[in-house]
Amino acid sequence: MDLTFVFPCLNEEKSLGECIAKVRQSLEKAAGLRYEIVVADNGSTDRSREIATSLGARVVPVTRRGYGAALSGGIEAAEGEYVMFADADNTYLYEHALPLYEATSSARADMGIASRIKGEIKPGAMPTLHRYLGTPVLTSLINLFFQGRLSDCNSGFRCLRKTSFQAWAVRSSGMEFASELLIKALKHRAQYVEIPSGLNPNPPDRVPHLRTWRDGMRHLLFIFSERPQMFEWLGLIAVVFATLLQILAVITGPVNFLGLNIFDLHSQALLLLAGLVGTQFYMYSCMCYLRSSDKPSGITRWLINMDEGTLFFLLSGVMLAIALVVLSVFVIWAGSSFAGLNLTHTLVAIVHFLSVPLLLCLGLLGLHTLKRYEH
Repeated sequence: MDLTFVFPCLNEEKSLGECIAKVRQSLEKAAGLRYEIVVADNGSTDRSREIATSLGARVVPVTRRGYGAALSGGIEAAEGEYVMFADADNTYLYEHALPLYEATSSARADMGIASRIKGEIKPGAMPTLHRYLGTPVLTSLINLFFQGRLSDCNSGFRCLRKTSFQAWAVRSSGMEFASELLIKALKHRAQYVEIPSGLNPNPPDRVPHLRTWRDGMRHLLFIFSERPQMFEWLGLIAVVFATLLQILAVITGPVNFLGLNIFDLHSQALLLLAGLVGTQFYMYSCMCYLRSSDKPSGITRWLINMDEGTLFFLLSGVMLAIALVVLSVFVIWAGSSFAGLNLTHTLVAIVHFLSVPLLLCLGLLGLHTLKRYEH
């Protein structure tokens, strides 16, 4: 086979037949093109399977639920050198199936994308939130983080070389499959092409499978998880910078700098917040490194691979230090007959120096628990 066209399907009886007919009409224009149409059925309870079979499509049952799972199952079952896919909701311009295949195969590219943004989006076809916020933001992030030149990261109309797809090891089962596919391709320095296409409105009686905020967040989380270096260095810089300034605040006390009163209580509180946020960013990066193929820095690698005995003594030491601070404050308070204390500046700094390592240790507990669980 030269090409396999895959439709992910979950109860699409109202539109599936027309989609198959449009794809076939497009591909039949190429003389000698050997192709097949596969419907990756994700548990339909309507007549989708019967319709697909009656129109000459091959039905591949996929038991694992989700958009990405259905596509992965269909692609793995494909017999073509190239695999093309699009939703079975009659919104994509299926007449562009042949132009997309020709553009991809003639360039010997690993992936071709039918860009909705470069083509004509019919009125009502794409919600305003998706068109002017969701898709542009996600596309820009992928381009920025992974050196892409994409125009439409959320297009569900694509053509892939099957061997390239298998090398990328795409694993997502949900809508974030679309982002993972692009990111893995860019990380592998894959060659890709885009053609202008477009989008038609959803049929009036069809309920979209896409859930805007949930699926948008899934895309965002996957993009971030593939860029752990950003959170690693942001976290480290924030923690080190805030801690050094906190030490300086303890040494100098409040000072007047260029007419500004700095290193007073408010400055210390903000430095504490920066230290806490930086620690959380850093620990998030450590979690991401567990599943990423990217390499962490030396200190991060040491923390991830830290011996559990070392972690025990580190956590015990931090907890002991906290207990001693609490006891010391109580003794001082008792010594003043439980009157008011003037330790605020000192305590804010001490909380900073203890809470940052405490959050680090608690994060490492979770990290090492996940490591043990995954193994």
